[in-house]
Amino acid sequence: MSVLLLATFDTKREETEYISRAMEAAGLTVRRCDISLNAEGVHWSPEEKLAGMEAAAKRAIAEIAAASAKAPRLVVALGGGTGGQIALKVLHSLPAMMPKLLVTTLPFDPRYVIADNAIVLVPTIADLCGLNATTRDVLDRAAAIAAGLRGALPATGDAPLTPSVGVTSLGVTGPGTDALRQRLTEDGHEVTVFHANGFGGAAFTRWAEIGAFKGVVDYTPHELTRCHVAGIHAEMPNRFTGMGHLPRVVLPGAVNVIGLGEASLMPEIYRARPHYAHSPLFTHVQCSEAEMARCADILGAALAGSTAPQRVLIPMGGFSSEDRPGGAVESPALRHLFADRLETHVPVTRLPGHINDAEVAHAAADALAEITKEP
Repeated sequence: MSVLLLATFDTKREETEYISRAMEAAGLTVRRCDISLNAEGVHWSPEEKLAGMEAAAKRAIAEIAAASAKAPRLVVALGGGTGGQIALKVLHSLPAMMPKLLVTTLPFDPRYVIADNAIVLVPTIADLCGLNATTRDVLDRAAAIAAGLRGALPATGDAPLTPSVGVTSLGVTGPGTDALRQRLTEDGHEVTVFHANGFGGAAFTRWAEIGAFKGVVDYTPHELTRCHVAGIHAEMPNRFTGMGHLPRVVLPGAVNVIGLGEASLMPEIYRARPHYAHSPLFTHVQCSEAEMARCADILGAALAGSTAPQRVLIPMGGFSSEDRPGGAVESPALRHLFADRLETHVPVTRLPGHINDAEVAHAAADALAEITKEP
């Protein structure tokens, strides 16, 4: 089986030739796919460049699809800023768990585009602008990584993702999701947990859509605030609708806070609210009443469109670790507002405990067991 190499041949030919030889020396057979803009020295306008990047990606995707008999099981991409972004679009079109290696200068935050994909990043340290001791060393290491990945692939083909129960979690709901995972495992389920930090939710959504789950417990739909109030996040338009075909249990883990950066860098409107340092780099800010209502409406509309059985559980003792008696963002009023508003869309069950109580986690496991038995 060959390794597919994506590269901008027109601007990175020397580097392309070098990494090709390095991979061949490591025992790999290399097949190439050109993702060049083909500008041929002409200065393009910004609009022309963006269109050219889109065309290059589509051309490569079509070329890979046409060679279905030689479908790759490992893809290595090489590119600078522009080429790296073209490569990412191509890599994203391939199966989510296919091993992919991106060797790039990374002049952008990669989290937004690799959140739902199995892509190994190799930063080139120096710019990919000719060969030197630094770039040769990086390309040699990338070839070694590719050989290791290729050698680890089973000869019989990629194993399918085993249907599991998908669960969302954060540090502020960790004790609850740990108790849930333990209980679900005892019940005979495999559990796959996703970090609902604005990026893990993209993978959670894609996994739901590609058949990796037999049911989900969205214990921590914190990305309601990430996507619809504030905070950084990857693209995930189907975050709350993409699993509507699956048995689903939903709890309001961390919907009461907005995940922002360092407190000193936050706008004054957020510093004036109750907040606390989740870590030296991240601050959790309490949602306003209007924001809680908006999140309840968005989630409620998504749940109302589901086609599979579902349950909504609301732990009235608190939605996150600091939403508790004496906690930094404690607010029983916000909990009641959210529950009341959500109940205008779908039935809800109010529980007396806190999101991190084992009893609440067990109630979620019980609810999933009940709905998966429904015809």
